[in-house]
Amino acid sequence: MNFAVLLVISGLILVIAYFTYGKYVENTLGVNPNLSTPAHTMGDGVDYVPAKPAVLLGHHFATIAGAGPIVGPITAAVFGWVPAVLWIIIGGIFVGGVHDYSSLVASVRHKGKSIGQIIKNNIGKRGQLLFLIFAWATLILVVAVFTILVANTFAATPETATASILLLILAIIFGVAVYRFNVPLIPATIFGVILLFVSIAIGISFPLALSATTWVYILIGYAFIASVTPVWVLLQPRDYLNSFLLYAVLGGAFVGIIVGQPDIAFPAYIGFKTNLGYLFPILFVTIACGAISGFHSLVSSGTTSKQLSNEKDAKIIGYGGMLIESFLAIIAIGTVAVLSQQGYTSNLSDYGGPVGLFGAGVGSFMSYFGIPIALGTTFATLAVSAFLLTSLDSATRLARYTFQEFTEERMPALNNTFLATGVSLVFAAALALSGQWSTIWPIFGSANQLLAGLALLGVSVWLGKLGKSNKMTLIPMVFMIIVTLAALINVMSANLFGAKPNYILGIAAVFLFILAILLVLESWKSLFGSSKNQPPISSDM
Repeated sequence: MNFAVLLVISGLILVIAYFTYGKYVENTLGVNPNLSTPAHTMGDGVDYVPAKPAVLLGHHFATIAGAGPIVGPITAAVFGWVPAVLWIIIGGIFVGGVHDYSSLVASVRHKGKSIGQIIKNNIGKRGQLLFLIFAWATLILVVAVFTILVANTFAATPETATASILLLILAIIFGVAVYRFNVPLIPATIFGVILLFVSIAIGISFPLALSATTWVYILIGYAFIASVTPVWVLLQPRDYLNSFLLYAVLGGAFVGIIVGQPDIAFPAYIGFKTNLGYLFPILFVTIACGAISGFHSLVSSGTTSKQLSNEKDAKIIGYGGMLIESFLAIIAIGTVAVLSQQGYTSNLSDYGGPVGLFGAGVGSFMSYFGIPIALGTTFATLAVSAFLLTSLDSATRLARYTFQEFTEERMPALNNTFLATGVSLVFAAALALSGQWSTIWPIFGSANQLLAGLALLGVSVWLGKLGKSNKMTLIPMVFMIIVTLAALINVMSANLFGAKPNYILGIAAVFLFILAILLVLESWKSLFGSSKNQPPISSDM
């Protein structure tokens, strides 16, 4: 089979879903363009800042993308390309897209607060407490892991470090020009994108070589500054400009695939059990961001909801952003599908993992229309590295939000922007520098998907209390929690009672399993009992 045909069919399905199922979700949520959003009613010039739709889509997409839709699908290809593609498409349309979109709208209706606040208002304080503790711990892990990934990338490819620093400077100039000197967005974008690619060229010519440990310290300091800086200064413009890198990678890969018409050589189905584990539930936990990711709900209800200028923009940003990510995941599968099973294994080793394999694959696709393979590979790898940095500082800001939300009523003396950021980064830095982050990394996939299930749980209760149908969130929630619990049972079994026990992983799995059960029990009455007895915080829907 020709992969170009599969890619076009997948793209058409996702586009049709945006205009059909996306419209159904929009109507069910009751999106109202006439309601004022928190970006306007609570504008503070730091976190609550209205953004133009294109700018906010760029920020949101750059933040949720990272390396997840690349690493997950390429890793999950061990089951065969058919199971991976099916879950990416079905999951993106009916699970991930709904999860991201509904989390965004629910947060907007709750003054831009996180899913934790939604759980508090609709389930109770105990549910919020459990969720916030779990969310903050997950974000600490995200910050630590992405710090290591970025530091290792910068150390291994110093040209990426130079280009990234230049991009940060460019983003600040862009933000000041657009938000303080009112430079029109279109000419500013054209000029900014040109300088974006100039920065990459300079980075390739003048690499900045430092050790990985040195970069860890630098990145922690950068993350602190980025977390407390007004979003219009760095976060919005940097992510907006960075998004053009990924758009270019998507476009270049798509054109190359259409022109080159590469054949699929990889097996369609390999087996229900592989070295990765059983297809159910491991496939769904591994693909993660390509179909659904709990991290997305923290982004939607963390930074994005505070910048949404009009509710009508939520569809393209929340639902559309997820479908674009699913399309990226399909392209990632393509970089494997054109290889033999033996070639897949050897390329993973030769290119240092899924990110390197993806870069080489995209470089190969772009060579079909005249781009040298080496240049295309370098460009794709640089683009992915830029998104790793984006996910790092966005996760830091989200950890700060979560910490402040936890202390807002419980420990008001600790509810300080700088303190919340500092405490979060101290834990993340300790984990990153200890070298122990890799020990608990296998639990991250389960933690991330459990977070998604809990977010859908909170939104389901909220919709139920509004008297609206919540089947579109309730059914995916049940599925994700079943998947996560099954995955956690596997982790517990292997690491507590296996031939080579890892008690850190096993105990972490037990903790997450108990947390999920407690939150489900806490929500049971709200979901199926007195769901309409207590009104939610917002009744203007």
